[in-house]
Amino acid sequence: MTTPITVVGAGLGGLVLARVLHVNGIPVTVYEAEDSAAARTQGGLLDVHPWNGQQALAAAGLIEEFRKLVLPGRESYRVLDQTGNVLLDLPDDGTGERPEVSRGELRQLLLDSLPDGVVQWGHKVTGVRPLTDGRHELRFTDGATVLTNVLIGADGAWSRVRPLLSDASPRYVGFTSVEYFVFDADTRHPATAKAVGAGALFALAPGKGLLAHRERGGTLHAYVQLKVPEDWFVDDESVSAQVLAEFDGWAPELTALISDSDTAPIVRPLHTLPADHRWARAPGVTLLGDAAHLAPPNGEGANTAMQDGAGLGQAIAAHPNGIEAALAAYEQAMFARNAEADDEDVYDLMLGDDAPHSWVAMMNGN
Repeated sequence: MTTPITVVGAGLGGLVLARVLHVNGIPVTVYEAEDSAAARTQGGLLDVHPWNGQQALAAAGLIEEFRKLVLPGRESYRVLDQTGNVLLDLPDDGTGERPEVSRGELRQLLLDSLPDGVVQWGHKVTGVRPLTDGRHELRFTDGATVLTNVLIGADGAWSRVRPLLSDASPRYVGFTSVEYFVFDADTRHPATAKAVGAGALFALAPGKGLLAHRERGGTLHAYVQLKVPEDWFVDDESVSAQVLAEFDGWAPELTALISDSDTAPIVRPLHTLPADHRWARAPGVTLLGDAAHLAPPNGEGANTAMQDGAGLGQAIAAHPNGIEAALAAYEQAMFARNAEADDEDVYDLMLGDDAPHSWVAMMNGN
């Protein structure tokens, strides 16, 4: 079987690309390793920026549907020290410049906007090889293969498509994130719910921090940030004990985000690609999102992935008889955006030697 355009990965970037192609009447197939849209939690809240993410959703014809997903009041931010003392409290000003939505709900919106069969679930790519005519062959875990005329790697940090274009591989940045969820917090954990407030919480110290977002229905989604070696955790059973030991003496309403979690911890070592990662044009293949420009969480990753997807879809639509011209135009624009991106070290500001005061100063615009 040969598919005209194949996307590997049904994340936000790959789905925006598929949607933009669909609205332009261009057939596309998306192969996703997960068995279904409900296979795993799709992350927490995402602030969608007007200069990239919202523009991408507009290109996909979904901006009005997106606005229905916005959670009011979630743009408020507060910074605490480890004793629970509030150092900065910025309420949601109501402008909605960077509205917060559930990443999972946004992904479902994109999935629902595509015809049945565009996303092929349970298709984990194990290998990709170029053919002599510019096409590529994909092989899946069950041994099946497909051929494609155009291949787009939207398959994240450990992309199977990237080696066709680049020898770069992600490196550990020195920080690991551990995720927790506390449900029905207003009723069951009112002190913690009060500490988090209406939107986002940053409780910071040098080398460690507790971040939390208020999601729907009183759910608190916490992200522990630790400056530790990549192999620091001993085993899955002792993760929370190790984490709690690092926050010994912190205010109990803060450590309850760990000790009273309703879910098992999810450990995510953070990786990055070189800031100047790029590649020479190769026939019939390109990358978007984390596969192209992986960086530590900085509020831009999902937004730029959607921007990539929209830009690539528009380039393909603008060059109906010249796919190589489309891919070249897309890559030129994407590389230029990356070169102009702010390379300020968010983690140095957030968890450096002067934390939490460096973060307060940044959020105050100083």
